[in-house]
Amino acid sequence: MTETGADRMAAWPTGRLLSTAARLVEHAWSEALEKEGLSHAGLIALHLLDAGPLSQTDLAERARVQTQTMSRTIERLQREGFVSRETDVGDRRRHVVTRTETGRAVWERTGALEAEVFPQLADQAALRSTLLEIIRSSSETRWTE
Repeated sequence: MTETGADRMAAWPTGRLLSTAARLVEHAWSEALEKEGLSHAGLIALHLLDAGPLSQTDLAERARVQTQTMSRTIERLQREGFVSRETDVGDRRRHVVTRTETGRAVWERTGALEAEVFPQLADQAALRSTLLEIIRSSSETRWTE
């Protein structure tokens, strides 16, 4: 009897399984977002702007990225018409980023993408709980909330 690919994967360490699953899901997710004119980083920025306008620095801090990285993300979002970036009238050195109506519409469309892109599992809630546990325990020394 020959061993199938799935049988061989069953023997993989958990870290390798998690890493492989993450890469496969990320590729599918990136392809779906690209069709909407978004990147994963852009989606995060649009999500953070759901509560209202934020400075570019605040966006970077909340996304846990460097300000320069967020600047490039905002530039792309601005080119696509998903955000506007204006100089802060109170502090001319700061830029305030606001999600546009087009950005709100694409943000809402991406909500339905998750169900289309990700495999449906019998216990989605248990997976989410486990992933949150892994993220929290793995990031305790890296990030602060």
